[in-house]
Amino acid sequence: MSRIGKIPVAIPAGVKITVKPSLVEVEGPKGKLSQDYNGLVTIALTSSELVVTPAAGDRKVERAANAAQGLYRNLINNMVVGVTAGFAKSLVINGVGYRAEVQGKLLVLSLGYSSDYLVVIPEGIAVASDNQGKITISGIDKQKVGEFSAQIRKLRKPEPYKGKGIRYETEVIKRKVGKSGVK
Repeated sequence: MSRIGKIPVAIPAGVKITVKPSLVEVEGPKGKLSQDYNGLVTIALTSSELVVTPAAGDRKVERAANAAQGLYRNLINNMVVGVTAGFAKSLVINGVGYRAEVQGKLLVLSLGYSSDYLVVIPEGIAVASDNQGKITISGIDKQKVGEFSAQIRKLRKPEPYKGKGIRYETEVIKRKVGKSGVK
């Protein structure tokens, strides 16, 4: 059995969970999310918690069901956290002349190329930037927030010599020493 999958998902006050035959819907103060699930797991809902259990079957099905148990338990837990608190990732832009600006539903990035990048902000995602080169991406869906922040970072990955580029706020760039000129 999955260690993570055995832990029940606590349902806080103000969160409503609906379990249908192949769909789980979570609604809370920040919004509504839904997740499909397959027949390898069964989901039981009580008044204060949600329990994901693997379906019984032959040995090969049990291994897949155990893996699916942990997966769907975490996906549902992320939905509950998202509709109550939300998720946020921070990116930092380093470099002379590098900047970011939010214009309506567009994120305009000047990253040292000949023209600026115009990135469309997806639905359900909020982006804020400040003058210090920090971009904050927030939303209720953890997968969307992570994917969008990874796409922004990929536009100009940090380089190891001067540290120029876009990095996560908690990311540490291992710096390299340049040429010393000594023979």
